[in-house]
Amino acid sequence: MKIKTLSSFIILMATCGSAWAETVYVTDNLNLSLKSEESMKSKPLKPLSIGTPLTFIKENKKSGFTKVRLDNIEGYIETKRITREPPLLHQTEASNKIQQSLQAENNALKAELDALKKSITPGTSLEQSLARERDQLSRELAELKKTAASSIQLKNDRDQLQERIVSVERDLEQFKLENEALKDTANQDWFLYGGALVFAGVILGFILPKLGWRRKSSWDSY
Repeated sequence: MKIKTLSSFIILMATCGSAWAETVYVTDNLNLSLKSEESMKSKPLKPLSIGTPLTFIKENKKSGFTKVRLDNIEGYIETKRITREPPLLHQTEASNKIQQSLQAENNALKAELDALKKSITPGTSLEQSLARERDQLSRELAELKKTAASSIQLKNDRDQLQERIVSVERDLEQFKLENEALKDTANQDWFLYGGALVFAGVILGFILPKLGWRRKSSWDSY
């Protein structure tokens, strides 16, 4: 009797524990999955879709993850991705409508891209227009290159001419200095020549009177 009562009590506690277990729901449809650890980079255990019920176990406010159970599999999910209230049906429908709208827009863009590709196929007027514009741009680029090359050549010629002018001016200045030096040398030579002539004149001035006096003396002796 006691064993039967104890078994009934255990079953009752298990039933109550299951009834007391809190259920939370996935709120986002972002390709979520149940994680093996408290990290988005951890190994995924099971994919989750919006509205999936999960058994709440424990929340870690520091890591931002909550430990939950799904089909006897325990794992982790970001706390901000779950709610204690089941998501409304119209939220799921709105998400589906948005997805369908995006898909339709994507299809329209693909069709527009295909039409654009067809419009520029070889032989069409658009392709010919683009080809003419390309050729015009190529010619303009070639002219710009020629102009740039001419400008560079002109600059080089100008630099060489300036160097030649500087060299000629330097040679001219050297020639002037040498000419001045030659003038100074010539003046010095003329000065020396003049001094020599004066000196010779002075000497002759002393010698000639003596020679004349000797001749006179010799004539008087006869």
